[in-house]
Amino acid sequence: MARHSFIQMSKLSNVKGRISYISDPKRQENLYATYSTREDVTFWNDLAKECQEEFRRYGTEGKCIEARELIIALPEEYTQLDPNRVLREFTEQFKKRYDVECVSALHHNKTKKNYHIHLIFSERRLLPEPEVKIATRSVFYDELGKRVRTKKEIIGEDGQIREGCTVIKKGEAYESHLFTAKDEVFKNELFLDEAKQFYTALINWHIHEPERRLKVFDPNSVYLPTKKIGKNNPKAAEIEADNAARQDWNRTADMALVSGIAEAKIIEIKNEHIYNEASRSVQKHGWLPGLFRGIIQKAKQILQVLIRETEIPPKPTLSVDMAEYRTMQKLMVKVQDEVRAIKQLMHGELPKLEKQLAETTGLFKGKERKALQEKIAGLQQEIDRRMDRLPGILKEDGYPDVQAFKRTYDAATALVEQYNRDLAAWERQVNGEKQPQQKPPEKESIRKKLRDMEAEAKRRNAERRQEPRHRSHDYDRGR
Repeated sequence: MARHSFIQMSKLSNVKGRISYISDPKRQENLYATYSTREDVTFWNDLAKECQEEFRRYGTEGKCIEARELIIALPEEYTQLDPNRVLREFTEQFKKRYDVECVSALHHNKTKKNYHIHLIFSERRLLPEPEVKIATRSVFYDELGKRVRTKKEIIGEDGQIREGCTVIKKGEAYESHLFTAKDEVFKNELFLDEAKQFYTALINWHIHEPERRLKVFDPNSVYLPTKKIGKNNPKAAEIEADNAARQDWNRTADMALVSGIAEAKIIEIKNEHIYNEASRSVQKHGWLPGLFRGIIQKAKQILQVLIRETEIPPKPTLSVDMAEYRTMQKLMVKVQDEVRAIKQLMHGELPKLEKQLAETTGLFKGKERKALQEKIAGLQQEIDRRMDRLPGILKEDGYPDVQAFKRTYDAATALVEQYNRDLAAWERQVNGEKQPQQKPPEKESIRKKLRDMEAEAKRRNAERRQEPRHRSHDYDRGR
């Protein structure tokens, strides 16, 4: 199964603390490089402050999200590259693509098995000039910093403004912004998919062996994704067991594919007997990891039964050497061209001359007749010469005569045609009804077939010579 890239995104509610954590050599055992697209440290402080102020102003529930973080796992090959150059490239490429500020760090985990980048990025962009809003009338804020409509809403029972509430008088600045609003693109579900494609392509740029390159996991594939086990994760053992069950399914899916089971069928089993069954289980019992592993195991057993029932026949194997057969085809074309030239002389030029000779009569046509006879004799010699040359064309490639070549060529052509028929039948069989397996033919040299045919011919001739004969005929063939 292909190696998949791992790129994970999380929301940060304390961006300053997170930056300090990933870039502190005292807190990171294997920290190789850090990088920031901004030299001034006030950027992240100002960003966190504005995010918190806006969060209070709108009274949003939950935690304030100050920034986001990508964790990008790098393959083993990257440990051989300069960490500072790698980190700078991966960070600057993100900034160039999305036009946001970033800070990053390159780590190994404690066991040095997970080489990865932490890339923190802002969802907001710094404004060219601060934006200050001036109150056109008095503005009122309650104790939580939430804006209210009237002064009455912040007055206590004693008729005084409650402690913690604020009044901004007309003409005063009541709100200021250093940053734009959050870019909605980072909230879109498609953003992470795009980032995965983008970074997987960037990772593969530095991997020269095609088989070592990564691919983005396709959720619509036959496989189940595995989970990353983070540092000091209290559920590490549970996740590891879950990953083992998922990998077991993935190996079985590979077996099913090779066995000839259609992808659509495997995906159907995965969706119905894993995802749908897990959804029903969660609704009924809540999330129980052990129960989920049991669901995977049952789905795997269903797939294994299908594998046992599916016996894909072996793909037909061509039993001739195609390079040798193509050489034979070229030879056949060559001798056929020669035969066509001979036929043109025999059935075209020669009859014309013979007709002219027959029509040339009379006492005074002797010289003309002699010239035609010489032309006919020369043409006949040319025909004989060309006919004698036919075996020579073939002998250069190891064939004793035209007959041996033609027999071998016809036998090879029949094998190739049979292979094409067998291949078409195999494709119909794989896509339709299955039939018992047959052992594929072994590849055999055409020249070996020729030697076998000659040996068989000699054996038969020897047997015939030993048989009593009542009559014999001697034939002397001249060339």
